[in-house]
Amino acid sequence: MLSVARVNPQTLRPRQTAPERAVARHGWPQALATVLAGVISMIVVAALGLWAAGAGDLPDNAFPRVVAATVVTAVGGTIELSGGAGGIAETQAGLTVVPLSVTLVGALVIAAGFLRPLRHRAVAGAPELAGWAARIAALWLAALIGLALAARQTFAIPLGDVGDFFGTTADVGFEAAVMPTVFFGLLWLAGVLVLALLVSRGAPLPARLLRFQESVRPAAYAMVGLLLAYVGLGLVIGLVVALTRGQAAETAAVILLGLPNLVWLAFTIGLGATWDGQVEGPFGLPMPKVLDEVVRGPDISTLNLGSLAEYDGRVWWLVAVNAVLLLFAAFVMAARSPAGVRLWQHAVHMAAALALTVLTVCLVARISAHYGLSVLGIGDLGGDLGGEVFLRPQLWSALGLALLWGLVTGFLGGVLAKGVRRRGAVGAQAESRPDRG
Repeated sequence: MLSVARVNPQTLRPRQTAPERAVARHGWPQALATVLAGVISMIVVAALGLWAAGAGDLPDNAFPRVVAATVVTAVGGTIELSGGAGGIAETQAGLTVVPLSVTLVGALVIAAGFLRPLRHRAVAGAPELAGWAARIAALWLAALIGLALAARQTFAIPLGDVGDFFGTTADVGFEAAVMPTVFFGLLWLAGVLVLALLVSRGAPLPARLLRFQESVRPAAYAMVGLLLAYVGLGLVIGLVVALTRGQAAETAAVILLGLPNLVWLAFTIGLGATWDGQVEGPFGLPMPKVLDEVVRGPDISTLNLGSLAEYDGRVWWLVAVNAVLLLFAAFVMAARSPAGVRLWQHAVHMAAALALTVLTVCLVARISAHYGLSVLGIGDLGGDLGGEVFLRPQLWSALGLALLWGLVTGFLGGVLAKGVRRRGAVGAQAESRPDRG
C-alpha cells in the first residue's frame, strides 16, 4: 500500500517556535501579568503624585478613591462632578484634564508586556496578534470596570456666613461614568498596542502590512523618541529645581502627575503654537510661575513665545531646543529608513508624523476645570467659592507650523543621514540580495 495514505495532516503544519508556543499556551497568564503590571504602575505613580500634592489628608478615607479617579482620567475615562446644598444652593463643576505622567507610565509598561512574547519574530499572522491583543483587552476591561466603580466620593464644603444663616452646607462629589470610561479606556489600549507594533523594529507584523513598515515605523519611532526626550529633559530640570529651590513636594507632584503636560506644552510653544488660557479664582494647576502669571486673570490670555518672553526672555531657548531635537529625530528617522527613500519623501514623512504628534499633544494636553455655587438659583457667589481654569490650543495654526517644521527638518535629516548604512531596512536588504532566479 502507498505510504501516502498514512500521512497525518497535522504533520503538514509548520512547527511552532518557542515564542509561538509561549503565546499559544501561556497567553492568559502573560496577559494577566501585563495588565496587572500596567494598572499597578499607574496606581503607584498616581498615589505618589497625589500624596506629594497633599491629597493624603483628604477626609472620609477618600485618598484611594481619588487615586482610582486619577487612573481613570489617565486612560481617557470620564469623571462626572455634581453637588448641591439642600434646597437653597446648587454647585456647578466640571473637570477635563489628563495626568499624562500616569498615562505615559502605564502605556510604556503595557506596551513592553505586549511586545515581550513577540520578540525574535519576523512575521506574525493577524489572527495570532488579534488573539494576543484580545486577551489583554478582556482583562483590561475588567480592570477598567473595577477602577470606575471605585472612583466615586462626596465632600462637604462649608458655606461660611451663608451656610450659618440657612443652617446647611454644600457638597460636591465625583463619580466615574462607567460606559464612557470603558469605551475610551479600550480605545486608549488599542492605540497603545498599535503604536507599540509600529515603533518596535523587532515586533512582527502580518505579511500584508510589511510593505508599510518602511515608511511608517521609522517615523513613529522618531516621534516617540522625540516625546520621550522632552520628558527626560523635563525630568532633569524638575530634579534640579527640587534640589536647589526647596520645593521638593510640589515639584514631585508635578513630575509624577503632569510632567508630560508641561514639557509637551513647551514643545508646541517652541514650534510657535499659541494656546488660549485662563486661571481665575482660588483654583489653579501646578505650573511654572511664568505660565501662571501669563494666564491668571479675569480675561482670556494667549500663551506663546511672545507673551512668555515678556516675563522671561529665556523662553526663546525653546526654539533652539526644538531645532536640535527635531533635527536629531529627523536624522534618526532617515537613518532607519530604506536607502531608496528620496529626500523629499523624508520631508513628507517627517511633516506628516510631526503634525500627527502635535495633534495628539493638543488633544490630550488641554485643560478645563470650573466650579461655582448658585444660591437660590439667582447667581454665582464667585469669590472664594468659584473659579475657572482652562488651557486650549489654537489647533490649525499649530498643525500648520508642525508641517513646516517637519518639511524643513525632514529634508535636512535626510541629507545628514545620506552616509549612514541602513541596516535592517527591508528595502535595502531586498536590493542587496543576489537574484537567484
